[in-house]
Amino acid sequence: NLPAKGRVTMIDLGAKKCIPCKMIAPIIARLEAAYKGSADIVFIDVWENREPVQRFKISAIPTQIFFNEQGKEVYRHVGFLDETSIIEQMTKMGVPKPDLKGKG
Repeated sequence: NLPAKGRVTMIDLGAKKCIPCKMIAPIIARLEAAYKGSADIVFIDVWENREPVQRFKISAIPTQIFFNEQGKEVYRHVGFLDETSIIEQMTKMGVPKPDLKGKG
């Protein structure tokens, strides 16, 4: 059930076949592992699963939505988002910076 209550959640809504989505995919995978236990990073393919398009009011992909612990949207970005920007946003929301040494 997304976003997860009680923890910061970032949802990346995109498609496995869209070019900017392919560029962000390895970043999402890396951060999903790095934040495991402290925050949730989730990818949803909106070409395979249309329901989130209406639910999250998506007009273009990729779109990243950041939710606080209460499940309230606090930040939204449309387009490619680099790893540093994702980490900065998570840090602003009180999630400790992950240890990325030796990952990826």
